[in-house]
Amino acid sequence: MNTIKKLLGVIWMVLSPITIAFLVYETVIKYQEALPQAKANTLLQWCIILLIFIPIAIGLFLFGKYAFENEYDTVD
Repeated sequence: MNTIKKLLGVIWMVLSPITIAFLVYETVIKYQEALPQAKANTLLQWCIILLIFIPIAIGLFLFGKYAFENEYDTVD
């Protein structure tokens, strides 16, 4: 079970920055593709999406770090 926890911890730590990079990439692409009159609206929507999902991705990274370091072995 500890091996599975460590493996999933590594997966979550790798997945977190990849997710943030993908969302930033999508933001840039969607902003560039938007019509001139819709650029402000598109940018606002994607900034809100980033504002919500970046803390979730950071939490996912921390969760993976603690799982990798066996912090969840003991329950108090």
